[in-house]
Amino acid sequence: MYIQLDLQYFNQEKTEQATPKKRKESREKGQVGKSTDVNTAFILMFVFLLFWFVGSFVIDQLTSIVQFTFEEYMLMEVTPANVWAMFVTYAYEAALTVAPIMLAAALAGIFANYIQVGFMFAPEAIKVKLEKVNPIKGIKRIFSVRALVEFLKSMMKITFVGGVTGIVLWFNMDELLRLGLYSVNESANMIGNLIVVMGLAVALLLVFLAMLDYTYQKYDHEKNIRMSKQDVKDEHKKTEGDPQIKSKIKEKQRQQAMSRMMEEVPKADVVITNPTHYAIALKYDPDQMDAPVIVAKGVDYVALKLINIAKNNEVVTVENRPLARSLYDQAEIGQLVPEDLFKAVAEVLAYVYRIQKKV
Repeated sequence: MYIQLDLQYFNQEKTEQATPKKRKESREKGQVGKSTDVNTAFILMFVFLLFWFVGSFVIDQLTSIVQFTFEEYMLMEVTPANVWAMFVTYAYEAALTVAPIMLAAALAGIFANYIQVGFMFAPEAIKVKLEKVNPIKGIKRIFSVRALVEFLKSMMKITFVGGVTGIVLWFNMDELLRLGLYSVNESANMIGNLIVVMGLAVALLLVFLAMLDYTYQKYDHEKNIRMSKQDVKDEHKKTEGDPQIKSKIKEKQRQQAMSRMMEEVPKADVVITNPTHYAIALKYDPDQMDAPVIVAKGVDYVALKLINIAKNNEVVTVENRPLARSLYDQAEIGQLVPEDLFKAVAEVLAYVYRIQKKV
């Protein structure tokens, strides 16, 4: 007993690199190789660098808010107007304090995205899709290989971040133990500097880990958008058209062009032959043309058909093998006779006119 197998099923393995069209479609859907860890690392680094350079400004702003509160608002009468004035003042001061931090975070996020995927606008990525809330698919995502990788990444980041902060604290342990000997301002400055140092150390570590994650995400994305040989063939058909249909269209176009060419033969003045392998039909109107024009040409079967139509319509045929071959090779239908063939063609037309008693 024999079992019939459809061999196309063996071509479904996705071994082919994604085509430019597939990459473009994936990008339009927001499916690109990027790592969110890169965003987190750069935002953290930008923010702590900002604290490093303008942290004193933030401290001064917060101190002035507290000082102003105790000096101006402690004994203020509680009325709607006063409460509203307090709210406006606090909102302005808070915005002035937080604005540089938010701006730095926003610029870091934009920069991190740009270096990964460039400029991209993908509205389809934010469309509401019901399959995203499908509990079955959600469970599959939870227990997938990707979820396992994300879990291992998270555990690795927690371990490394804890280790880095622990190392920073270890090297500053002596100063931390002497905090009780310092003034409040000195203690606050030391703790603030220590926090900034820990933040920058963690940020540098996360940048390194983010580069590794970005490499993995690019690999995973390339793997997910791979195509099977059948996918590539189907895309090629959609892009270029079905070869069979295209061949039929071309055949139809050739037939139409042939039909139009045959219709021009009865209007020709002469058909120059080889005598059977080549045939070129010429037409010349001295009032409208600068030189004779080739209205039809062909070889073998087409040549015989041209000669037959010419005979049936009393168009003169002249055998001139070199001239027929030269005209066929050097000029296309609708073009003027080449200059180097003017003399030979003129002699043929003169002969034709004598036959037709036009001269």
